[in-house]
Amino acid sequence: MKKSKKLIAILLCAMLVLGFSGCGGDDEDTLSQVQKDGQVIMGTNAEFPPFEYRDENGDVAGFDVEIAKEIAAGLGVELVIEDMDFGSIISALQSGKIDFGLAGMSVTEDRLANADFSDAYFNASQVIIVKADNDMIKGNADLVGKTIGVQEGTTGDLEASEVEGATVMRFKKGVDAVMDLQNGKLDAVVIDALPAAVFAEKNDDIVVLDEYFTEEEYAIAIRKGDDAFLNEVNRIIAELKDSGRYQEIYDEYIGD
Repeated sequence: MKKSKKLIAILLCAMLVLGFSGCGGDDEDTLSQVQKDGQVIMGTNAEFPPFEYRDENGDVAGFDVEIAKEIAAGLGVELVIEDMDFGSIISALQSGKIDFGLAGMSVTEDRLANADFSDAYFNASQVIIVKADNDMIKGNADLVGKTIGVQEGTTGDLEASEVEGATVMRFKKGVDAVMDLQNGKLDAVVIDALPAAVFAEKNDDIVVLDEYFTEEEYAIAIRKGDDAFLNEVNRIIAELKDSGRYQEIYDEYIGD
């Protein structure tokens, strides 16, 4: 009996030790895990030029990718890019599939409830795209009661949903919304200013209205409460701006 009790005690201790070890692994912060793995994983949606897109070789490129490369370099690790639906980025962050989300993402109350965000790295605006022969929509007030295309899960989606009487059509890709506009299925598209400029430059049958729909800032999504990693990302962003490297990236992808 005494031997049995002793054996049970030993087994219980072993289970406790293993249990605490498991908990320690779950609680390891992103910065420690990234340094241990030698890589940092970026989540993005490569349908948002010039911030993220597929280049002629099929690789994910763009303004945000260059910022991510600098973050990886600043951490002394390799960059891995996971391309996914924009609406899946926050959930992928929460589940640990990615280490940060960098995808032309603005900070909203809903997103702040599920993730922390870095200091802003880009000032952005939402604009309205219409057909070049449009004579009904001249500004924001004219969207009342209209059919508006948006990229699902973006701030354009959220803000367009507040337009009185509007029907909001959601798309996985901004380019698909533009195609439906060109085909007469939409009255307008609400999307970020720079991708809108790219679409308008490539298609002479659409134009971007002068009036901004919204004005906002982009930031990098970080797992909630992951302060050590957040501080490192903010440090690197500040260094990029101070060193002039940020301006070099801006000039290459954004220009005037």
